[in-house]
Amino acid sequence: WLRSGIDAYEELHDALAEDGTSRLSPHLHFGTLSPAELVRRAWDAGGPGAEAFVRQLAWRDFHQQVLAARPSAAHRNYRTRGDRWRTGRAAERDVAAWRDGLTGYPVVDAAMRQLRHEGWIHNRGRLLAAGFLTKTLYVDWRTGADHFLSLLVDGDVAENQLNWQWAAGTGTDTRPNRVLNPVTQARRFDPQGAYVRRWVPELADVAPRAVHEPWKLPARERERLDYPEPIVDLADGLARFKAARDR
Repeated sequence: WLRSGIDAYEELHDALAEDGTSRLSPHLHFGTLSPAELVRRAWDAGGPGAEAFVRQLAWRDFHQQVLAARPSAAHRNYRTRGDRWRTGRAAERDVAAWRDGLTGYPVVDAAMRQLRHEGWIHNRGRLLAAGFLTKTLYVDWRTGADHFLSLLVDGDVAENQLNWQWAAGTGTDTRPNRVLNPVTQARRFDPQGAYVRRWVPELADVAPRAVHEPWKLPARERERLDYPEPIVDLADGLARFKAARDR
């Protein structure tokens, strides 16, 4: 990958359908490759892709340092937000749908199904799945972090927990109330719907213009898809999150 794939890393690393990431995270997790060696080899390869890749390695080291300085961040909010996360049966049903990739939001469902099948998710998919659980569904980040750790082949505690806190707005993010819209993000990073079709075969025959919002299809077409309706309206989820954070 360092001899060929890194050249396109800056351009493709956020593209969900492309094989644009290194897939080296399991080796970093288990120690079969060191960050120092990867940095050296990346600089040897050179180019804008190398710089972008090294920036991501720096984020990894940053999370390691944060957890070393504050070990409690593995299970407690790095920054206190006063969140009263949703609990109860409705929240449990939403979490189950999220885990099973049945939320009705194709890009989120694709990410969760990839996790179950491969033990790995593209980083953009991780951010979208985490943001959806914590901000749209308003469920405690630890619920999602524990699920990820139970399945990820690169399940590093510092990376996983701190990235989940970043997504939930309880970590080191300077814009903690930012909400990533899964539809607009999917259009941007999976414009033709190839990633969604790969992992959500129910939508394999849906046109690119509709694949990220299948609920807008005519009722007769939706019935043929055997795909769930959205479990939450994005506007309702956003309003709930803002109301909770404004308390």
